[in-house]
Amino acid sequence: MTSFYDEIEIEDMEFDEDEQIYTYPCPCGDKFEISIEDLQDGEDVARCPSCSLIIRVIYDPDEFADEGEETFEVGNTVTVA
Repeated sequence: MTSFYDEIEIEDMEFDEDEQIYTYPCPCGDKFEISIEDLQDGEDVARCPSCSLIIRVIYDPDEFADEGEETFEVGNTVTVA
């Protein structure tokens, strides 16, 4: 089982448009990071590059679905086309 330092809403994170990453201050002095690409892939773990701490990012995956990909639900299965 993964132990998270904290759970953070994506709205509480800062977005760097140049790097296309969300960041959040880490107690070690660095910043937790998660990329747009990670969020589009369904990843919800932001890591600090300087220490072993990780946080869980709370977000709506539908807001980060790739443009051009269509998601639809068939029964209990979500399909990406």
